[in-house]
Amino acid sequence: MTLGSIRDQLLYLWFQLHIPLGGQVERFHSLSHEEAVAELMTCCAVRSWAVQMSGLRPFPDETAFAATGRKLAEQLSWPEVLQALSAHPRIGQRVAAPDAANAPDTAPAPEAAHASETARAKEAQWSRQEQAGVSDSSQEALVAGNIAYERRFGHIYLICATGLSGEQMLAELTRRLENDAAQEQAEVRRELAKIVELRLRKLVAA
Repeated sequence: MTLGSIRDQLLYLWFQLHIPLGGQVERFHSLSHEEAVAELMTCCAVRSWAVQMSGLRPFPDETAFAATGRKLAEQLSWPEVLQALSAHPRIGQRVAAPDAANAPDTAPAPEAAHASETARAKEAQWSRQEQAGVSDSSQEALVAGNIAYERRFGHIYLICATGLSGEQMLAELTRRLENDAAQEQAEVRRELAKIVELRLRKLVAA
């Protein structure tokens, strides 16, 4: 059994213990299209993915909802993956709550504006939770690791950080620096899909 498959099993157990599914998919079904897209983009910041997910409503249950989102995330093109990465903070970077003063000057419709503001706050909260394992002692090494990684691959280091310590995230970063570009793109896709599934489950959690 590979390290990756062990991590996947542990993450699945973490899902069961910490994010019980609880019937909130019906609330999601009741949202307007733009509200649903805004919420979905907190899970994966690719509008075409979010539009497709919104258009697939209704889902039979929460499990199908999360599984469908993960499957569609696995099918993203590499440019779309890079678009999704642009919404993720660097591992070890402290994520502040969104500042309303820095919101765009152009005012969208009230419904869309409220949905977008709520989504930004939710995404920031989730990012802080996902990186809770990063301690002060590992943060400096992660900053240096991020620099080396970005120089090698040209994009941020992405890992499904939920349940991992800063030291474990750093060890994975160090291992992945040995990948070639194709191997690393495959790993990024897998990690992104895990994050998408995790966040979709949070979106409809009890």
